[in-house]
Amino acid sequence: MQELALESAALKALGEAIADRQKEVRALMQEALETSGASRVEAKLPDGTKVATISRTEPKPAAVVTDPDKYLAWVREHSPANIVSRLVTEVRPAYTTALLAEMTAAGVAEVADRETGVVDEVAGVEIKATRAKSHSVRPVDGGRELIGEAWRAGALSHLSLPQITGGASS
Repeated sequence: MQELALESAALKALGEAIADRQKEVRALMQEALETSGASRVEAKLPDGTKVATISRTEPKPAAVVTDPDKYLAWVREHSPANIVSRLVTEVRPAYTTALLAEMTAAGVAEVADRETGVVDEVAGVEIKATRAKSHSVRPVDGGRELIGEAWRAGALSHLSLPQITGGASS
């Protein structure tokens, strides 16, 4: 049991150190992608073997309720059947989901009345990115194994990989 306890503590410490460094490198990679304008870059071992592809992702804008009070007032005026009154007055979630999807597809915070055709701006809703810009890391087939082999052979010693400097935190 002592051996398992040591392995558990060591893996926890290593995992935390790696997770911390991964956050730092991820932020640096995102900044480098945005600064350079590159949409993708290949990760290669020192011998030139491709082990992964890093791809920048651009979040798609979507309709989101940014001012719930204005949105509630708008729905109360334009679609009162979708108002639910309890101790708290709120818009039916299914209506909000459908309306936001419609506006996201149109790319504008406006809807057309199905009967009159009148286009109305929806108060309290904006079209904006719902996620931060990011990137993905997709290893090639066998890439993880190749990285492991390079690690064991010392071929990645030039990287700023984390070192364990203290005990595991609880």
